[in-house]
Amino acid sequence: MYAIIETGGFQQKVTPGDTVRVQKIASAAGTAVTFEKVLLVSNEDRILIGSPYVKDASVTAELVDDVKGKKVIIFKKKPRKGHRKTRGHRQQYSVVTVKDIVVGG
Repeated sequence: MYAIIETGGFQQKVTPGDTVRVQKIASAAGTAVTFEKVLLVSNEDRILIGSPYVKDASVTAELVDDVKGKKVIIFKKKPRKGHRKTRGHRQQYSVVTVKDIVVGG
């Protein structure tokens, strides 16, 4: 069984027991998180496709930790002007462990 969820503007394929990295969630580590925006649920015998979301479907997970991604360097330069600007960015992520996929009705 697997599901495709939408979180933080991105889609993620999850199965029970998976540990995945999603966009930052404002909660403390160890708390339960529920993802209501489920786009697709696949069981052994049937596939439910939402339009846009599957009705009465949710994915429950536990928030494990908050981590940062790799550093991305942003460099801007204007030729012949002596203008140079260097900036860096590290995206913040939350690591969650998927507990269960629930499909109602």
